[in-house]
Amino acid sequence: MYSYIKGTLEEVAEGQIVVDHQGIGYQIQVSGNLTDLLPPVGREVKIYTYLNVKEDSVTLFGFLSGDDLEIFRMLLKVNGIGPKGALGILSALSTEELRFAVLSGDAKAIAKAPGIGAKSAQRIILELKDKMKIEDILDAGTDSAGKGAPAGFDAGKNEAVQALTALGYSSSEALSAIAKTQLPEDASAEDVLKAALKQMAFL
Repeated sequence: MYSYIKGTLEEVAEGQIVVDHQGIGYQIQVSGNLTDLLPPVGREVKIYTYLNVKEDSVTLFGFLSGDDLEIFRMLLKVNGIGPKGALGILSALSTEELRFAVLSGDAKAIAKAPGIGAKSAQRIILELKDKMKIEDILDAGTDSAGKGAPAGFDAGKNEAVQALTALGYSSSEALSAIAKTQLPEDASAEDVLKAALKQMAFL
């Protein structure tokens, strides 16, 4: 029903915000990560929304990007994960961190989210691994100012280092994982990152 709401940010509270659009205040449930990225109260904001309708309630969930909303929708398709659970996961992990955890099989990282146990984390990995793209993590790395790859490092490995460091891993951890991949020097960034992700799960 609502793709997004654009208006004035009126209130910010723990787990929710109010956005005024043409005199109507929309109460929107948001993740803890989102509140840290909002503009000051009184400024214009654009929130991508998901409308959840139940017999006894109608709730709007909001996100700062279409990508965040897409990941939220993916989580809702996982058996046993509802809107509050999905929002809790996105409060504990950014969308890029969640992609990394899923693609590397890091159930422990996902299980840190409130209400998500080991079995639920494994289910998320199992059901979403084929739906998430390695290229999305590469894009995150190349969009940021990646650092840490040594001079002369080939382009594929350099991009993989940038992607890993953009997600919070140290340069040494990224380089260590890539060194263990034993791939040819002309391997693509995608191939290097896929192999490195497998290694990172065991660091």
